[in-house]
Amino acid sequence: MRPLTDQETEAVFTKLANYIGDNVQRLVDRSDGEYCFRLHKERVYYCSEFLLKKAACIAREPLLSFGTCLGKFTKSRKFHLHITALDYLAPYSKSRIWLKPNAEQQFLYGNNILKSGVARMTEGTPSHQGVIVFSMNDTPLGFGVTAKGTADCKRADPTAIVLLHQADLGEYLRNESFLT
Repeated sequence: MRPLTDQETEAVFTKLANYIGDNVQRLVDRSDGEYCFRLHKERVYYCSEFLLKKAACIAREPLLSFGTCLGKFTKSRKFHLHITALDYLAPYSKSRIWLKPNAEQQFLYGNNILKSGVARMTEGTPSHQGVIVFSMNDTPLGFGVTAKGTADCKRADPTAIVLLHQADLGEYLRNESFLT
């Protein structure tokens, strides 16, 4: 495990800022302790300094994971968020979409969301903005990228795609072996 390089840090923070904006600073500067980002086997982990010191006692090869895996770097060095980051993104999200109950299941199967499945959406959300997807009872279900902004969505027909799927809670079952 090692600290992120400047390019890696920029890629991670840019991706996180797409979903939570300036609240990225709140992930690092927390009142309950010091937290950091570390890279281990091309995956970015978010953990406390206390846990980091404990994990440093283990050799790199047998160490499978520590902290929470936020995502991974691809071979082309792009950063992809995993669904395991949802618990840290949801409280700080600046744009949200709430789904109708019949659209929740479609989203959890990995499908994009149509306008007919959106119950409500944060005002002023632009297109190509990262959003957190919630059920009607405010349970975070996953995240995605808007295909249409709020203004365009109001004028769109019910079969227009509003949200492009990125990750959802159903991935815990579909990709169980890859989420370590």
